[in-house]
Amino acid sequence: MAEYNDMFLEELVRTGVIEESQAADVMDEHERTGKPTREVAEEMGLITEDQGLDLIAQLLGAERVDLEHMSVPAETIQSVPGSVARMYSAMPVAVEGNSITLAVADLVTPEVSDEIAFVLSKDILFAVASQNAIANAISRYYGSEDESMKDMISSLEDELEGAGELMASGAKSEDLASVEAAANSRPVVRFVNLVLYQAVQDRASDIHFEPFEDEFKIRYRVDGALYEMAPPPRHLALPVTSRLKVISGLNIAERRVPQDGRIQLPVAGRMIDFRVSTLPTQFGESVVLRVLDRSTVSLDLENIGMPDDIYQYFGEDIAKPNGIVVVTGPTGSGKTTTLYSALRRLNTVEHKLLTAEEPVEYEIDGIVQVPIHEAIGVTFARVLRAFLRQDPDIIMVGEIRDIETSEIAIQASLTGHLVFSTLHTNDAAGAITRLIDMGVEPFLIASTLEAVLGQRLVRTICNNCKTEYQPTPDILQQLGLTEQQVGGRPFYYGAGCSYCNQTGYKGRRGIYEYLRVKDPIRDLINQRKPTLVIRDKAVELGMRTLREDGIRCILDGYTTVEEVLKYT
Repeated sequence: MAEYNDMFLEELVRTGVIEESQAADVMDEHERTGKPTREVAEEMGLITEDQGLDLIAQLLGAERVDLEHMSVPAETIQSVPGSVARMYSAMPVAVEGNSITLAVADLVTPEVSDEIAFVLSKDILFAVASQNAIANAISRYYGSEDESMKDMISSLEDELEGAGELMASGAKSEDLASVEAAANSRPVVRFVNLVLYQAVQDRASDIHFEPFEDEFKIRYRVDGALYEMAPPPRHLALPVTSRLKVISGLNIAERRVPQDGRIQLPVAGRMIDFRVSTLPTQFGESVVLRVLDRSTVSLDLENIGMPDDIYQYFGEDIAKPNGIVVVTGPTGSGKTTTLYSALRRLNTVEHKLLTAEEPVEYEIDGIVQVPIHEAIGVTFARVLRAFLRQDPDIIMVGEIRDIETSEIAIQASLTGHLVFSTLHTNDAAGAITRLIDMGVEPFLIASTLEAVLGQRLVRTICNNCKTEYQPTPDILQQLGLTEQQVGGRPFYYGAGCSYCNQTGYKGRRGIYEYLRVKDPIRDLINQRKPTLVIRDKAVELGMRTLREDGIRCILDGYTTVEEVLKYT
């Protein structure tokens, strides 16, 4: 029997409930989405919910409980803060002496169990209930999540008054022991967990911890915009940043140089990855966490929102046996997600796929992924050169930054490999002139470059507060539209509601332009024509610009005029 490193899955195979091939499919989906294997197996129809929960109860040596029809005493609820219940998706059901029983829907690792025991200062026992029943019970007994953040900060203040000496000494002292003790104290562990939980619930892509002289700011980036949360006390800055460094495996004694690390934590019932970056500043270390929530990111090419014609062309070009396909756009425009989606499409037994990334954001089974470490000489150019000796079919280079990397990528293409990469340019045509500016010979670009995909991410209007209006002539002029082209269709905006946090937006989608390098374009490249000339020729040949695709999204009611004008 295959080893899946998952007790639940192995037990299903051992008892003959599912076959090994089905278990492999469950594991693939689990790794792709971060969902528990029990939930995945249920969604695939391989087991019923009762079968899954009965097995979880058996493996935990616990009983099942009916949360819908039981009443939990107030003293039991008070023994577990709402933030802890939500973070670990665990509902308290009984307290006896120094032990507390928590209802969970999935297996709990010893590390997580120990952390809960530490945070609550109690021995932990488990019962089993469905995920929906646990979520409903937490909502019923603990109230809204908005309240929990404020309550948490105020309760922290109270706790710090009692345990404040340690915290204060940890924040001011250079003594490593006091800093570590402060970082691992219960209030700080609870606070950090709450911040991470809240970020995942708000669909934040990044969390910023920023120490200043008189305050400690924490900000979330949601749909590309930054929002500030209620600021914690200033003297929490060092303990909180130290806590983040502890759980990401970084050196807490080193505060003079930038460090990079990674955290993997269960949050609200699913596994979430966080990429950690620290930066020394005048008033302490600034820490930024990139939230990599696999359940919210679709890496299927058909689901990333390309227009039908671009989806078709892109699919044709990535199926070619050789050539270079470049995705371009600013930081945070979804370039990596697009390339990952292309790689997943091509990830078959017949293809050897190699990637060089800085850093590796999502681990994809079946693809050899190499992280770049320039400090030790592991550069894009060096890794790419090594790739050519690994008998690959398809290569992805995270970014073409210099002449050396671009020349090796072109060499790989000329020797029968398909190469994917990214460039930071304002539009698709700009990628060609950027390569020429790097020093690449135009005839090499013309003979290897197959296509350039330019993209941006624009915020989508919240469906809950979507409001229509008729555009004014000024707005139409800004977009370069006539009233005839609009044809009386309404425009939309988000009025703002509690669902979208009063922003009027919820989520993001891509706008695209796709430049296919055909013979007329190749002639212009060989003539070293400027970006504008290449762009005009591409439009003449049928390319829809980013602005035009943005207008399409406006007319279809997906986004606002402001968003399109901002990004095009």
